[in-house]
Amino acid sequence: MISVFGSANMDLVAYVDQAPKLGETVTGRAFHTIPGGKGANQAIAAARAGAEVAFLGAVGDDGFGIALRAVLVEAGIEVSLLRQLPGASGIAHIVVDGGGANSIIVVPGANGEVKSLTPADEAMIAASQALLLQLELPMEAVTEAALAARAAGVPVILTPAPSQPLPDALLDAVTLLVPNEHEAADLTGSTDPAQALDLLLDRVPEVVVTLGSKGALYGSRTGDRLRVAAIPVQAVDTTAAGDTFVGALAVARAEGLVPAEALRFASVAAALSVQKAGASTSMPHRAEIDAAR
Repeated sequence: MISVFGSANMDLVAYVDQAPKLGETVTGRAFHTIPGGKGANQAIAAARAGAEVAFLGAVGDDGFGIALRAVLVEAGIEVSLLRQLPGASGIAHIVVDGGGANSIIVVPGANGEVKSLTPADEAMIAASQALLLQLELPMEAVTEAALAARAAGVPVILTPAPSQPLPDALLDAVTLLVPNEHEAADLTGSTDPAQALDLLLDRVPEVVVTLGSKGALYGSRTGDRLRVAAIPVQAVDTTAAGDTFVGALAVARAEGLVPAEALRFASVAAALSVQKAGASTSMPHRAEIDAAR
């Protein structure tokens, strides 16, 4: 089982030909309300890729919270520890342009109230094959979850997004760090992804730097270095590409695939996701991934 401790947001997605500049108004082509959030996205991606998944986090007691819980249940995810808190659920305002690129504003809502683990959360993490973390929950809670996993010998996979400084206590507990090239640059000061990867390996045992249409770089402290090409496709919406990649990568690692095979599996899943609109709605099922590998 893979545990995901993270955010659940309702994505409010506007599709436009050209994203508006500051102060500019443009006419959109379509609007959709889609369950998302980096935590929920990674949980759904991992479940559809073939894993048993438990989701730990919070939603509000509003209509969005009901819908977010329902989509997780529909994906077969264990939600017994998903908290329902008074007030609003998290939301994300997303603008997707004609090339599939996106810009996002996240309002945390209930996610911002998850400031510590419960004993049941700790027990679930300890029973897992891996713990997936992101940074849309308060940093103190993310760090506590990472430390609980490390204490139980559970690998920790961290997506350092939204980009922000990472405390030493969190990095010390991370097994695999998966930044995109911009997050890697923020963390290291280097805009060269290969150099950033090497610098990050001073802090964590394994790193994957995702490069969008240019693929991904992998490195480990044992000296392994890999570059995996992206699968060439016509992107419709890249919103969920990174989360799909991480969720699928966690499944591949849990199944014992070597790094090259695991990265290929994750890359195929991400490529399939960008060919559909939305976040959770775009994530491929295992049969689709296997057919495209």
